[in-house]
Amino acid sequence: MTGRRAFCAGALGLSLFAQDQPVEFLCPMDADIRQKGPGRCPRCGMKLVAGLPEPIEYPVELQCTPKRPQVGERVLLRFTIRDPKTGQPVPELELIHEQILHLFLISEDLSHFAHEHPRPAGPGSFEFEWVFASGGMWRLLLDFFPTHGTPQLISKTILLPGGTLAAPTLHSDVTVPKQGENLEASLRLGPAQPMAGEKTLLYYRVTPRENFEAFLGAMGHMLVASADLIDLIHTHPFLVDGGLANPPADAKLIQFNVIFPRPGAYRVWAQFQRAGVVNTIPFNVAVKSL
Repeated sequence: MTGRRAFCAGALGLSLFAQDQPVEFLCPMDADIRQKGPGRCPRCGMKLVAGLPEPIEYPVELQCTPKRPQVGERVLLRFTIRDPKTGQPVPELELIHEQILHLFLISEDLSHFAHEHPRPAGPGSFEFEWVFASGGMWRLLLDFFPTHGTPQLISKTILLPGGTLAAPTLHSDVTVPKQGENLEASLRLGPAQPMAGEKTLLYYRVTPRENFEAFLGAMGHMLVASADLIDLIHTHPFLVDGGLANPPADAKLIQFNVIFPRPGAYRVWAQFQRAGVVNTIPFNVAVKSL
């Protein structure tokens, strides 16, 4: 009992001390963005909050209608987000990049990719109609931010007839520029050989610069997937135009920072908008172990 009383007294002293300290506001999506007062994140535009609670995963239920989806058949996907403490549907979500729920759909062979936004269908529930273009495993990644909670990245899996359940073979192609709907993007890595567990800088040079626009509140979105679809990362630009006062007149420079968790092959989809058109640019990146 003596030890417990001493611990409680110490905790109380720390709490009283913390109350005398200035409150630090930070971005829920980019925790390295911090300032002394309220405002918005200069990187993603989200409202800064006075600290975040401890991260707790919010469970998501997925219902499919029909229950056994088939290739080429329209399927209604219904997602229900529940409070981890009460089990009740979450009543409110914060806006993240102009939407309250982001949904990414990726096929087993990585040939199909989509970034969508399900419609609200009651407290904590959302619906989205989708036609699966190929069989096998599909991974669904949901990105949302519960009010009074922490940002969530929750993945779900759907299995359709067909497919091999084997990871595709990916070969690095970062040296070859890729053409989108109305722009071209080239990619340079720093370091040139990414290492698992270490920060990798992904430098995109996008041309033409004319009519380049923000997409969903950011100058780009990125989804990273390991070849086996186990590791999924959603992130946004760290730096635009290199922080230069006079950036190139012909190209937009977009930098993303990523830590690849394991060695192996990854597909990286970057999304940029120009003249109202969203361009999805895929690259394959080979990551080695230290």
